[in-house]
Amino acid sequence: MLILAVDTTAGAASCALWKDGQTLAESFINAKITHSVTLMPMIESMISSVGADIADVEMLAATVGPGSFTGVRIGASVILGLACGRNIPCVGVSTLDVLALTLADVPGDFMICPVMDARRGQFYNALFRSGHAPQRLTEDRAVSGEQIAEELKKYGLPVMANGDGYRVFEPFLKDIPVLKTPDKLISQSASKVAEAAYNKYEAAENKSVFTDLNFKPVYLRPSQAERTLKEKNDPKGE
Repeated sequence: MLILAVDTTAGAASCALWKDGQTLAESFINAKITHSVTLMPMIESMISSVGADIADVEMLAATVGPGSFTGVRIGASVILGLACGRNIPCVGVSTLDVLALTLADVPGDFMICPVMDARRGQFYNALFRSGHAPQRLTEDRAVSGEQIAEELKKYGLPVMANGDGYRVFEPFLKDIPVLKTPDKLISQSASKVAEAAYNKYEAAENKSVFTDLNFKPVYLRPSQAERTLKEKNDPKGE
């Protein structure tokens, strides 16, 4: 099955073509240019580079959050546009699942701690136990760095963190044994999006649910615009 996967949930954007457990091609750009400008040219160039056509793609996959509100919407819009009239599976996966999968091949017994900078003193986070198939221990959530650190201490294991909030989160790990994350494993990649989507699709008993109609972004909290409007209409928070 030929899968086209994209990730636009953070500052960098990536896309990949993945088939039968192998990455055929992957493109990554972190140039501080809006994803709405870069993503489609990246996809078109990548598909052309392997002598394929968009019509050859048999599944579409993307991270659906948590992450940048604008980025999540751009990724979802591209997937829905490419799916129009195709009747092929569209699979959305958690950005945090993808970040955990990025560390799946690192040997040892440790805690995987993906963190995305949610601003306002919070991180989008979930905790996992290391392994070839990382074991999820919490739901996706928006929490403070202090809360994550307190939870990690209870497990008594070294910690490996990644995600776009990695540098901001580092100070919260000062009293916890830390495994240094290789630079290439800090960001999520579209090839791991494809792998996560394939695993999710294969594990599902009812595969008919993976349609463009059911493909939706996941937001853990209101957007900045929504919060600003609420504060304007209800300045006392009542």
